[in-house]
Amino acid sequence: MVAGTAPIEPDGSTTPSDAAAQMERCCAIVAQAIADLGGNIADTVRTCIYLTDRADFAAIAPIHGKWFGAARPATTTVIVSGFIRPEWKVEIEAEVMEP
Repeated sequence: MVAGTAPIEPDGSTTPSDAAAQMERCCAIVAQAIADLGGNIADTVRTCIYLTDRADFAAIAPIHGKWFGAARPATTTVIVSGFIRPEWKVEIEAEVMEP
């Protein structure tokens, strides 16, 4: 499981811009974490997306599909009141099963 993946850049700063850019960064972090453990993002069976604004769903859904489309994981999206860093708009968790 890759948990609590937030839009954090390598220098520790927050990915600037909108929810779509932050979702792209979160997915890249998840993919790298899975690869670092010897897995493949295509083996993702479940994701959970946390958003601070339901209006951002239309922008982040295609990005989720781009990264996880081959896996077609069960996905839950939860609207939350906020995150530790107020500039974060999205976080994602992923569960992977090795074949």
